[in-house]
Amino acid sequence: MQEELHDGALSFCLNIGPIALEVTANGGHLTAGFDLGERVVRPYAPALWKPDEVSGDLPVLLTHLRGDFFCLPFGPQRKGPPHGETANGIWAKDDSEDGELRLSMRTGDTDCRVTKSIRTVENHRALYLSHTIEGLNGKWSYGSHPILDFSNLKDGEGRVSTSAFRWGSTYHGVFANPLDKEYQSLRSGILFDSLSDVEMIDGGKADLTRYPARKGFEDLVMIVSEQGEAPFAWTACVLDGYVWFSLKKASDFPATLLWISNGGRHSEPWNGGHLKRLGLEEVCSYFCDDVEDSRRDLLGSKEIPTTREFDGSAVALKLIQAVATVSDRFDIVAEILPKEGGVELVSQSGVRVEVPLEWEFL
Repeated sequence: MQEELHDGALSFCLNIGPIALEVTANGGHLTAGFDLGERVVRPYAPALWKPDEVSGDLPVLLTHLRGDFFCLPFGPQRKGPPHGETANGIWAKDDSEDGELRLSMRTGDTDCRVTKSIRTVENHRALYLSHTIEGLNGKWSYGSHPILDFSNLKDGEGRVSTSAFRWGSTYHGVFANPLDKEYQSLRSGILFDSLSDVEMIDGGKADLTRYPARKGFEDLVMIVSEQGEAPFAWTACVLDGYVWFSLKKASDFPATLLWISNGGRHSEPWNGGHLKRLGLEEVCSYFCDDVEDSRRDLLGSKEIPTTREFDGSAVALKLIQAVATVSDRFDIVAEILPKEGGVELVSQSGVRVEVPLEWEFL
């Protein structure tokens, strides 16, 4: 593992088989390249600015914003940086095994130890992510915050899908306020049961399975995964000839947030230039609201948890994020099925792709 500047930020860099990892020391923001044989793809959104190119008054979360990072708590908090010290503080190197990058920090805001492990398996184009939390007490929101890059795609060319969900809603209040130089396209507080049919402010309907779309707007929706009998829930997007997908236990990450960021913010550091980015964020939280709001259990009547009770004992929160090559006939992910030694991606058009994977890691 080497330490070097990557997009202006000191980063821990590691090449493991077909994967090249970069994780910022400040904030723990992860990006990666995956060698698919004929080309290398980089699904995670890179930083649009270097840390020294924007105001030093901004939190590290924004000066280093890129890829995926872990949030504890998820959202703003009264005493601490937005999305927690885990997304803003300094991560230290830990002893790592072959094929693994391991970092840790002792947090001041949540008063616990968090260990970040990014593991790989030979010939798997997958990241096995684990955040182990020790010494945390009380009710806390948390989440993983991958931001994907659709900048090389034409409008509507990318396809986004998830496993079955039992509840879906646009942000309950004003997500993007024109008084703050921000603009949203979706109506607030609208329930929906299909990502392809979501109400817009202008009376039209948005198909959130197609992206990029709605340039000049910022929107947020929350969906709650079905528990079901499958060993995992999933999110996926078909990009330029390949699929990026994420697997989780719905009991650990009950909800998925879609942060649809297509140039709708005009204050610093955004300046209208944060285009064709999509957050597919796995969370236990009440939307992206303050942790105090998550603790109010506002979705309790629907049996939707928005915090987790921690008792000081070690809790490992695990995710798998992976990529796989697909043909032009693979339109949108309809199913991800567990198989012995891997998973099978099934498209709506009926194309099937087997991917080597240790889904039992979850």
